[in-house]
Amino acid sequence: MVDLAGLWVPLVTPFTARDEVDLVALRRLASSVLDDGAHGLVALGTTAEPTSLGAEERHAVVDVCAEVAAERGAGLIVAAGTNDTRTTLARHEALADVPGVTAALTVVPYYVRPTGAAVVAHLTAVADRSPVPVVVYNVPVRTGRGLGAAALLDLAAHPRIVGLKQAVGALDVDTLEVLASAPPGFAVLAGDDAFIAPTVLLGGRGAITASAHVATERFAALVTAASAGRTEAVREHAAALLPLVTALFAEPNPVVTKALLHATGRIPTPDVRMPLLPSSAEALTRALGALDRVDVRRVASEVPLTS
Repeated sequence: MVDLAGLWVPLVTPFTARDEVDLVALRRLASSVLDDGAHGLVALGTTAEPTSLGAEERHAVVDVCAEVAAERGAGLIVAAGTNDTRTTLARHEALADVPGVTAALTVVPYYVRPTGAAVVAHLTAVADRSPVPVVVYNVPVRTGRGLGAAALLDLAAHPRIVGLKQAVGALDVDTLEVLASAPPGFAVLAGDDAFIAPTVLLGGRGAITASAHVATERFAALVTAASAGRTEAVREHAAALLPLVTALFAEPNPVVTKALLHATGRIPTPDVRMPLLPSSAEALTRALGALDRVDVRRVASEVPLTS
């Protein structure tokens, strides 16, 4: 069984002042979130600005994440989906050359808006040929096409499709049906940071959480408590983290997260690549205030470290 339980952090791509990928900063950031309780890393997720990276930059990012994950005995998910089936297949097949990949995160094709049946056919074709297991990424706000419970459960029956990152902006009926009816071993992961607690309490296996670049210990403790059904601890952690989540997503991901990481000395610049623009000063101020109110020391003893 593929181990997708726990907290996964989809890493930002740090840039130098010369607009080059800072692989040293990326390695340091990857190591720090694992040290602070994350179960695994996600490379080239939305938070990494993958559509603004060149092919060599993408390969370098994956190589660094794979090296850190291997050193720490941690999991690694690599985002490999596009809106073109041939390109998506090629990116999955290339993962055969990357050691230690836990799974490929494969988004519902964006922009072209295929039918639900066409999306299922696309993801099935990819899973049939992928050298690594597939985690479906259902995020209709970005793709223009969402999958309902029937389609998701059809995909969950595929032996090479092992999980779902569900990011539909709500804990809706389709999500509840998938949580209730998915086969054993199929992992539903919370993909909206505000819905980690209810998703995991109702049977989700973990979360892919961009906000967990900071206060990682507290997010890990939230997932751990929810997995164990400790509702009082879940309420405490979720209440403490919600203002931070709200602040980090006040502007398009990952602009506020990168500004906060820079302001706290963890990456060299807050820079993003166009068409994104850097965080506003007001959003950064709110995020800094929200982070300051999260007591990570409160939960240090609850977090299962990976190293």
